[in-house]
Amino acid sequence: MLEIKDLTISISGRYLIKNLDLILNNGDKLAIIGEEGNGKSTLLKSILEICEYAEISGKINLKGNRIGYLEQSISDDKLDKNVYDFLFIDENDYYDKINNLYKYLKLINLNDDILKQKISTLSGGEKVKIIILKLLLDEYDILFLDEPTNDLDIETLEWLEKFINNTNKPIIYVSHDETLLANTANMILHLEQIKKKTECRHTLLRIDYDTYVEQRLRKIEKQTQVAKSEKREFDKQLEKLQKIMQKVEHQQNAISRSDPHGAQTLKKKMHSLKSQEKRLDEAELTEVPDVEESISFFFENVEVPRTKNIINLNIDELKVSDKVLSKNIKLDIIGNVHLCIIGKNGVGKSTLIKLIYNELKDRDDIKVGYMPQTYDDILNSYKYVLNFICPDGSKEEITKARMFLGNMKFTREEMTSNIKDISNGTKAKLFLIKLVLDKCDVLILDEPTRNVSPLSNPVIRKVLNEYKGTIISVSHDRKYINEVVDTLYVLTPNGLVKQR
Repeated sequence: MLEIKDLTISISGRYLIKNLDLILNNGDKLAIIGEEGNGKSTLLKSILEICEYAEISGKINLKGNRIGYLEQSISDDKLDKNVYDFLFIDENDYYDKINNLYKYLKLINLNDDILKQKISTLSGGEKVKIIILKLLLDEYDILFLDEPTNDLDIETLEWLEKFINNTNKPIIYVSHDETLLANTANMILHLEQIKKKTECRHTLLRIDYDTYVEQRLRKIEKQTQVAKSEKREFDKQLEKLQKIMQKVEHQQNAISRSDPHGAQTLKKKMHSLKSQEKRLDEAELTEVPDVEESISFFFENVEVPRTKNIINLNIDELKVSDKVLSKNIKLDIIGNVHLCIIGKNGVGKSTLIKLIYNELKDRDDIKVGYMPQTYDDILNSYKYVLNFICPDGSKEEITKARMFLGNMKFTREEMTSNIKDISNGTKAKLFLIKLVLDKCDVLILDEPTRNVSPLSNPVIRKVLNEYKGTIISVSHDRKYINEVVDTLYVLTPNGLVKQR
């Protein structure tokens, strides 16, 4: 069991969480949700007492439980290890672990030849699988999972859902995968930053994800209607009162000095009216709900004719260094198709989509935008947010960029911040804004939804679904595949196989 009492977390005076009380028992599957930068990963690290950058107060009682922690990425000092050494750092329980090793390898769809590979050579999904494998082998009492679905293939995602549901161990996890959340969570902790990110708020409920979202939307809608109704009634009463006051004031100005009784009567009436005005001003009206996830963006005047030829690929071998990932890849793309490539981890999806980008990026007849799997591959060339999205720096360009950043819920400070200081989710939104501002009519997207809040992702899917340009993407997000994609391929060692 895990018990938390009165937990408060802040960074440089900005509160992420105030007075959180939480008890986690066997069988609890707690999903932490919220927008980018709201402290989800910081909360996990704070509970584990490994957070060095935040001020933390409150009581955390782990009651002697062993905690397994899946980080968002493997630390640099472990990347040069081979997988086998990474799994068996502690030799004391070697024999207990080795008995389960091959069983778990099979469960998460890995071949035993991966044990000899260096971690640095693995795909993003393979790295996540290796960390999950280590957690399974070490048999922890409570699991903390920070974005466990990042880069996992669909087959392993489905396995992970079954694992979370079938284990009785308490699990706290951060995820942006709405399907995983809907299929596994029985508790929700929603972290928010409201009033233009000046105040924090948290909601903790023992409830499944779909019910939480439905109830939240109903509550927001109802409160919005009540707030608008009360404001209309307030304005109506205030207008009526002001008209009466103007009439009385006019009468006061016109009354003769020879009528002191009438003047006194009007004075009393005005005093009464001002008292009514004061009571009206002091009345507490229902506020329009302050919510975060109402991001907004759109593509202007982008359309690709269905007959336009985008690319004709014919690749004998898809390779990384000397390793052949796939053979005989043939792909013809025309018009405003919304295409997605899926496949097992390590088969070469990101390698293929990067190759497609390099083939298209210098074309004069199309404007190509690229969102890589690893954002820093591109962002490391830029220091500040505005340097990336409007490199020319003209006044008109910066004004438009700030408008789009505001629509994506960037604060003024974030608009001028150093790129290295923003979260991966905020970086994902930065790429989306860049695609819009550049008026790209061909989007090459490697996992476009994976780092964005599940409450913002529906907006992104809607915009991409309505996009009239060409989308060439890699994704394991099942909602994205169902709602955005009209052409689906599976990349196998023997090439691309069309699914629809």
